[in-house]
This record gives sequence, structure tokens and C-alpha cells, in this order.
Amino acid sequence: MKTLLKNLGIIFGTMLLIVSCSDNNENDNVEKESYQTTLKMTDAPIDNAKVEAVFITVSDVKVNGNSIEGFSKTTFDLSALVNGQTKTLGNLQMEAGTYSNIELVLDYANDMNGNSPGCYVEMADGTKDRIEASSNTVDITDSFEVFATNTNEIIIDFDLRKTIKEEQGTLESDFDFVTLSELSAGIRTVNKEATGEISGTVNDSQDTSDKIVVYAYEKGTYNAEVETQGQGESSIRFANAVTSAEVGGINNSYSLNFLAEGEYELIFASYTQDGTEFYFNSQLEVESTTGLDLGAINITSALQLSANVTVTGTASL
Repeated sequence: MKTLLKNLGIIFGTMLLIVSCSDNNENDNVEKESYQTTLKMTDAPIDNAKVEAVFITVSDVKVNGNSIEGFSKTTFDLSALVNGQTKTLGNLQMEAGTYSNIELVLDYANDMNGNSPGCYVEMADGTKDRIEASSNTVDITDSFEVFATNTNEIIIDFDLRKTIKEEQGTLESDFDFVTLSELSAGIRTVNKEATGEISGTVNDSQDTSDKIVVYAYEKGTYNAEVETQGQGESSIRFANAVTSAEVGGINNSYSLNFLAEGEYELIFASYTQDGTEFYFNSQLEVESTTGLDLGAINITSALQLSANVTVTGTASL
């Protein structure tokens, strides 16, 4: 009897092992589902009146080491991609999940037609000033999420205000990319499906400014003493703002696009013009005309929020 029970136990255990191995093999053979994902580029405006356009040439775009499908070397005016405008780079089939490795490969020497230079600032007088960084590969370390849907649009926000600098003390305009680490930090990525937008108008009846720029900060991260000074090797002012927008047009309007879900505070800054240069003047004191708390704006996906304000004066820093 003991021998019989022992043999039955061995047989039963063997059957369980076979079933278990069979299930594991079936799971291993099931391909994980992937989803259509489009990569697009946008920009936050550069605050320099001498700059007419900023052209960059992208020769390759890689996500986790894989080049995106259908992409060919392209040259475009990055400075035109403001107020929600985007440039489609290409598509990938991607599994749902979080990603944190995009590489932009830039061609500084030649554009898509073989003309030189490949990346340059076009001045208001039509001259071109070649720009480049210490490496032609820019690693974007900001993370983004791909959802289990075929409507994924990954927005690459190449913030020119943070990524282009003008060398000071030169007689002629001399622009260049900031340091490679600052360049990477000046580019953010986000899935459009998980973003909202803040837009509005600014009533400056006191005529306090030649130009007003609106900066969006994650709530609690704005430090006036630090942010109004130039930070880092390239002296970037308002360096920690998520994005920014220039107030303009007939209605003095602005639009802060592709804001990830979360709480934000808006900072309004005054600039004074001297010839072709704009210089930071002061932070502005403003009041919301829509009853919105400008220091705690909650953004959820697909939300389009209106934040109209009136300038009441300048703030002492």
C-alpha cells in the first residue's frame, strides 16, 4: 500500500510539473501587444528680438535605441512650433508602459538638402549663425508613458528659451546651444493624452511692459530670488519653469500647452526693450478676472482652462 501511494504521488507530481511547464511555455509564446505611437516636436518661444527663426536638422530619432519608423532626415524652423503647433517626426509600435530614453541625432553641418549649416539661428537681417553642441546626440532623459491605445502622441518640447544662448560681450550676434547637460534638461516629453492647457489674456492698462512672458511652474517650486537670476553655466533665467508663452496679438493673449496633469502656478514677467534687445524688468502683480487661484491651478487631461488677468503693478524682488 505504501509503495502504491508513493508511486501515485510521483505520477501526480509529474503531471502537475508537465501542466505547469506547458502553461509557462504558452505564456512565453504570447507576444505583448504594442500600440501605434506618434512622436511630435513643439517649442516654447525664445525671448530674443534679434532671432527671426531657429532651424535644426534632425538626422535620426531613437527610442530605447530603436529608430522611429518612417523617419528621414529633416530640417525645420523650431521657433515656429509655438502655441500648440507641432511637427510630426514619425511613428513607432510601442508596448504600454513608461519610457525614459529618447535620443535626437542632430546634423550641425548640413541640412536635409545638403546645404550648410544644418542647425542655425536666422537673424532678423537674414544672416545665419551656425549653432552646435559638444555632441550631435542629445539624450532626453525626461520620462513619458505609452497607454494601451492607438492614439498615443508623444510631445517633445524643445524649449528654445532654455536651449539657445547668446554669447555676451561680442560686437556681432553669436548664438549657440547651451551645454549638453543643459540642452538635455531643456527638453521635456509628455503624452498629449495626459495633458491640459491654460490660455488667457492679459490686460495691461498701465502699460508696464514692452513684452510680457507667462511662465508655468509646478506648484511650490517657484523661488523669485533664484528664478529671476541667471542659473547654470549658461545663465538661464526662469530655468525651472515647465513651459512659457509670450503675450501677444490683438487681444494680448497667451497659451501654455501640453501641461502634464498636476498643480501649477503662473508667473507673469515684464520685459523692457532697448533697441533689438529685451531685458527682464520685474515680476508683475496680477489679478485673475475669472476668479481663478493663479497659485494653485489644477490641470487634468484634456482640460482647457481660461486664465484671464489684469496687471495691477510690479513686484519688488
